Amino acid sequence: MVGFPLLLIPLAVYNIIVFLMPTVSLSEPVLRLALMSGAEWQIALGDILLAFAALMLLFEMIKGARPGAKYLTDHLLSLIVFGAAAAEFLLWPKFGTSTYFLLTLFALVDFLSGVALRTRRGVVATVPVARTRGRDVEAPAAEPQLEQPAPPAPAPAAASTPSAASVAESVLLDHPEPSLAQQPAAAPAVPSPGIQPNEAHPSPDTPPR
Repeated sequence: MVGFPLLLIPLAVYNIIVFLMPTVSLSEPVLRLALMSGAEWQIALGDILLAFAALMLLFEMIKGARPGAKYLTDHLLSLIVFGAAAAEFLLWPKFGTSTYFLLTLFALVDFLSGVALRTRRGVVATVPVARTRGRDVEAPAAEPQLEQPAPPAPAPAAASTPSAASVAESVLLDHPEPSLAQQPAAAPAVPSPGIQPNEAHPSPDTPPR
């Protein structure tokens, strides 16, 4: 959103007084205030207009100090207002007064302050990027880590624990097989009752004796 140049208001009021109210004088006192010192303060219409312009300039600076404010179009409008005021001050006799000169000066201050704030905002935005890049370039290299020697591999189980085959072989060597002499004699055959060992079974075809 384009900001409205607030200093255009007091300049427009001055133009209205000059062109539409030619009988109104800006230097005649409008108010008279008695101060504590006893002096009488005479306030003219031009003084009120200058005080109002100073407040508008303060609001313009506050708007320009906000982040994201004062776009290029705002600066262009402030420049146009200052150029028009300066042209009227130099070319028109009715605008050749101290009051209008101060109003023109306020417009110039508004334009220059907006440009200065925008330039400073751009510098502040680029400085952290440059510092970050410098830190990235100047970052020290990581120190090489010393490789720790690997722990020795444990001995295989076969070397520490004897296998089942070696255990069986040692048992066989400790207990040899019994020889034939040591084998027990076979038990004698016991003849069954009623059967003679040397008697042959008679054939059914042979007649009895």
